[in-house]
Amino acid sequence: MKTLTVSVVTPDGPVLEDTYDMVSCVAENGELGILPGHIPLVAPLTISAIRLKREDSTEQIAVNGGFLEVRPDKVTILAQSAEKPADIDVERAKEAKARAEQRLQSEEDHIDFKRAELALKKAMNRLKVGI
Repeated sequence: MKTLTVSVVTPDGPVLEDTYDMVSCVAENGELGILPGHIPLVAPLTISAIRLKREDSTEQIAVNGGFLEVRPDKVTILAQSAEKPADIDVERAKEAKARAEQRLQSEEDHIDFKRAELALKKAMNRLKVGI
């Protein structure tokens, strides 16, 4: 069976490089499923989990935005940050989620609600992948 080489790279360096049968991710325009031989594509990613399928197993990586570049035999993900499940501190993510929810419920004028929403999305994504 044909496979795709998948590379996940952040400003801090490479996070993953391996071969998989399929990649699923959420771009700004919707969910994408990429199989070997896919047409070339570049798409902006949302804060979401990248699902990597190989035979009977599925792995996930939490990404916080970035871009996806697809070529027929290779997928490159350039992410602002990316974490494998083993690298996620679940307790820290729970604390970040609670802080973000508290900020969003606050009625103070100086709260940056966009930033709080973004922090909440990131924390929820990390929890989804890390648990």
